[in-house]
Amino acid sequence: MRTTLNLDDQLIKELMQITGARTKTEAIHQAIAAFIRQKRLEGLKALSGKVRLDLDWRTLEKQELKAQEQRERRLRGHR
Repeated sequence: MRTTLNLDDQLIKELMQITGARTKTEAIHQAIAAFIRQKRLEGLKALSGKVRLDLDWRTLEKQELKAQEQRERRLRGHR
């Protein structure tokens, strides 16, 4: 998507140095991606202590092994 922006030349130069990007477009893409990752992590951190998972890993493991065994049986039966 083409967009015209008025950006501070010094900020762009610094961004290109920091990111090691060869073009302004590449530098801006990297900066946007890093910003999005940072905001998503902040959102996850905000959930800390608010989400309670009451999982029994032994039961989950048994269920997964059973499902895996069933998939393998189906695969062998189709050959």
